[in-house]
Amino acid sequence: MDTVLFIIFATIAVVSAVSLVLQKHPIASALSLIGVMGSLAVLYLLLGAEFIAMAQMFVYAGAVMVLFIFVIMLLNAGSEKSSGKSWFAQIAGLPLLIVFAVVMGFVIKRGFTDLRVVEFGSWVGGTAEHIGQLLFTRYLLPFEVVSILILIAILGAVVLARKEID
Repeated sequence: MDTVLFIIFATIAVVSAVSLVLQKHPIASALSLIGVMGSLAVLYLLLGAEFIAMAQMFVYAGAVMVLFIFVIMLLNAGSEKSSGKSWFAQIAGLPLLIVFAVVMGFVIKRGFTDLRVVEFGSWVGGTAEHIGQLLFTRYLLPFEVVSILILIAILGAVVLARKEID
């Protein structure tokens, strides 16, 4: 049953990610991103990381996506205007994508041969205590750097929106 659920939610994640890239309106892209994040939370649950799944839903699918929606609304971003596609992209796009997928599959298969099979629910490192210890000791600097980068991005969006109003 775990394998079936994994396949279903992995497919939902991939389809939502493709939809995210192909959407022309930013709000529709943000909703597709919520689909990706929700399916990733279910995948975390299948692996036995309940706390990470909950944090994924509350922090990313909830708070961060509300922030993205506010920034999109603040910038008053409309639909993306279609530009003329280059002839090279139309001819070589799909074959190059297939070649890239084959090469990445080969690299992954060769580089990760000694990995063991995933056993659903066997991981025990996803508790709040374990994540808190790692986050505020070993990964404190990256955590703070990411928070500052997000703050700078929000301020940049406000400055860009204010210039448009003037």
